[in-house]
Amino acid sequence: MNSWPQLYIPEIPSSFSFPALKIFNTELQAIETLPKRDTYRLYVCGITPYDATHLGHAATYLTFDLIHRYLKATGARVIFSQNITDIDDPLLERAARDNVSWESLARSQIELFRGDMSDLHVLPPDSYVGVVEAMDLIINSVQSLVDQGKTYSIDGDIYFRVHSDPDFGNRSHLSQPEMIKIFSERGGDPLRKGKENPLDALVWMAQKPGEPGWESPFGKGRPGWHIECSAIALHYLEPDTNDAYSIDIQGGGSDLIFPHHEMSASQSASLSHQKFSRNYVHAGMIGFEGEKMSKSLGNLVFVSKLISSGVEPVAIRWALMNHHYSTDLMWKESFIESASREIDSLRVSLSKVDVAPTQRVIEDIISSLSNNLDTPRILEILRQWMSDTNSGTTGGHAGELSRAIDALLGLAL
Repeated sequence: MNSWPQLYIPEIPSSFSFPALKIFNTELQAIETLPKRDTYRLYVCGITPYDATHLGHAATYLTFDLIHRYLKATGARVIFSQNITDIDDPLLERAARDNVSWESLARSQIELFRGDMSDLHVLPPDSYVGVVEAMDLIINSVQSLVDQGKTYSIDGDIYFRVHSDPDFGNRSHLSQPEMIKIFSERGGDPLRKGKENPLDALVWMAQKPGEPGWESPFGKGRPGWHIECSAIALHYLEPDTNDAYSIDIQGGGSDLIFPHHEMSASQSASLSHQKFSRNYVHAGMIGFEGEKMSKSLGNLVFVSKLISSGVEPVAIRWALMNHHYSTDLMWKESFIESASREIDSLRVSLSKVDVAPTQRVIEDIISSLSNNLDTPRILEILRQWMSDTNSGTTGGHAGELSRAIDALLGLAL
């Protein structure tokens, strides 16, 4: 599947040095220094395309865009893959509700998502892969688990024995009762009769009447959620078999920690015989009017609607960077108003011939990014630079700073 267009990234002078990235690892529950490498493998879970891109999506993909940009700025190669869950229960249910085909609904929302990501200046993945186009890969992955004796069948549905992975549970740090509760809330079926363990994960679902299905050695049907990401990541990110880990970063929103990332990691480890990810990185949730922003609650703030109303995408990025990626945020309309004013002020400052010193500002931006993406501090640094410039301090180069904040922060002014 086609990704969105590549973006130009201004070059940052070699005189600036880039420390190793320190980032919070959910598995270790600590900020960890990512080892410096020539190549990084980054996998970020994509959308289920049954509705438009909302600010929760934007916050997540902005987080990993900042990581992507920083790692590239160190001079490393970044292999970045993202999936699209273009066959799933919510998609089928929405298509039936709206009396449209699930294929056309998926196509329309994927195209909208591409446009939103381009508008938000998010670097595109190297491989942007739909589940439907990866079906053969996924079927082969399920077959591998079957051949290893790590699955069993209930009425044509195939389940993965999660505890065949000795590390199951280590990424999410939840008790068994907590896991069962969350699993039930997020698409799992812990109470199904015949399961060996309530947490065992569905990897292949037998075709239901009126629903699409694909031929496989284990019957016509479609894949479970978690095996899709395992198969796509392990194929498209080209893991180094000599490494202890298949990939460097598995990313998404914090609502994916369990069950999705826990279970996909277990399945991936069984498929590759490597630990799945060196780091598990998660963005906080975005709320609105006192509730988590979600499709089920109908309290979404859509990126495309904000932009069509006249809001600049760069203001959306600024507003989201005004809080730390790992913390939850209750969204307010005033955030955009404030961000728009500050973006206008930054443009005015950057248009001046004489500006405050910029080298230290860029160094501090790099340092703050390397320190667990401390974007609130970065915005304070830029506010102080604007204040110094407006007060008449000189000695800097506006073009140098403008190129740096475009390259590192995606703020194309």
